[in-house]
Amino acid sequence: MGERIRILPSGSESLLIEVADLDAALAFLDRLIADRPDGVTDVVPGASTVLIKFNPVLTNELALRAFVTSLDFGSRQDRAGNNFDIPVAYEGEDLDEVAESLGWTVDEVIRRHTDATYTVAFTGFAPGFAYMTCEDQSLDVPRRKSPRVRIPAGSVALAGRFSGVYPSDSPGGWQLIGLTSVRMWDLQRERAALLAPGDTVRFRDARKGPVIPVTHAMPERRAAEQREVAFHVTRADRPPLFQDAGRLGRADQGVSESGALDLSALRDANACVGNAEDAAAIEVSYGGFAIKAEIPATVAITGAPCALTIRTLAGKSHQAPFAQPFALDAGDELSLSMPTQGVRSYIALRGGFQLNTVLGSASFDTLAKIGPSPITQGDILSPARRPTSSVRLDRPAPVPLPGASDIVTLDVQLGPRTDWFSAAGLGAFLDQLWTVTAESSRVGMRLSAPTPLERCNQAELLSEGTSIGAIQVPHNGQPVLFLADHPLTGGYPVIAVVSKHHLNLLGQIPIGARIRFNAGIDTVSLKKDIVR
Repeated sequence: MGERIRILPSGSESLLIEVADLDAALAFLDRLIADRPDGVTDVVPGASTVLIKFNPVLTNELALRAFVTSLDFGSRQDRAGNNFDIPVAYEGEDLDEVAESLGWTVDEVIRRHTDATYTVAFTGFAPGFAYMTCEDQSLDVPRRKSPRVRIPAGSVALAGRFSGVYPSDSPGGWQLIGLTSVRMWDLQRERAALLAPGDTVRFRDARKGPVIPVTHAMPERRAAEQREVAFHVTRADRPPLFQDAGRLGRADQGVSESGALDLSALRDANACVGNAEDAAAIEVSYGGFAIKAEIPATVAITGAPCALTIRTLAGKSHQAPFAQPFALDAGDELSLSMPTQGVRSYIALRGGFQLNTVLGSASFDTLAKIGPSPITQGDILSPARRPTSSVRLDRPAPVPLPGASDIVTLDVQLGPRTDWFSAAGLGAFLDQLWTVTAESSRVGMRLSAPTPLERCNQAELLSEGTSIGAIQVPHNGQPVLFLADHPLTGGYPVIAVVSKHHLNLLGQIPIGARIRFNAGIDTVSLKKDIVR
């Protein structure tokens, strides 16, 4: 094969292929796409890696390892694209810090950034986020020690030798040097992502003269449809979201899976009312939600158990069964209280909800900001009246879910970057309890413990693909556990990935609960191996 290659474990259904550099990674990606083996569900390129996701029913790790080692990807494919000029207001929060770290003045940073011609190497992290490289090797700055919880859309940023523009409000650890009004991701354009691999970009100082406008053909808009009303939303303390099984296989557009955090609960709710198991349902976090029926309807609610109260037109109230189908008459109002266990409850309507899909899914991705809008008080919910099977009354009893004072044990598979951590760091990861903080979201759970994870490798990790359940560790040593709306790529080492059989549980661990990670190994022997 003639190429340096490492095959690293990355959870139950992924392998991380590490090669020498960006050119080798892109060549490997081209070869893999040209001869994609059965069972590979998605591929995520990085700066010197390619993450391969697979379906274990159709293939396995051994078969993929054999396939990867047999590939010849020595040849390079020429990549060409469009040219773009992007205006930037160079007023980023980190501009002074970037200048200091490079030993330049702020004006020199701006000059070097605008003089360079950037090429889009690959896309990832979020829809419309392009990793851009240039020939100026001195434009090389480390990521922030701790990622920000929110970076505004349009932020122009640097990390390592890459430049990028955040397409939407999102967390991130890149250094912010400016802001642009050009939209990187816009579903109203013919091509939603402004930039694609092979495109070239010149950044322009917005204070210095005109720029070349970015234009794309706009699709024809359709008149709004008249829809039947099933429910009026009368209460929504925390806006619920429509979620289905998610968007699989969309990494080439920078789109992660999204979908219900507890897929098992979603499927159970749909099974109760005879829907297809992947039909969209309402994901309600921490209760505080109510809907009033305008037509007779059959619904079921699963996931985080909560009291379900039906108030009739006559003013009488009674309790509805949890995890079982039940009927609502026109005029009935159904209220969900705060759950006694878990976080997220799922409301399925027999026949489904009438929703517009984006990239084949009705899920709302909170990082990418795509899909049906979050549900708010006063909204109207419409029935789809799709074909259904029989209502199921014999569903198994719900499994117990954790409460805010509980300790949850999660099985993990170490890797792909466990070797970036010292023996003490691995011991702290496995031996202490991690508290779920209030900064957690559908993107990821932020965890906290007294002893930060110590690294033995202090280098900047080049951006690489990540999976649901990946446990990424920023420089501050406090992990972030990625959930369904996670970024496709990340720039901090992943110490371990939660095993598949515990992924549904992740979405039901409440703020304040504590987590213990179980690697299912002799940790004493492993620590000895690490320090050799």
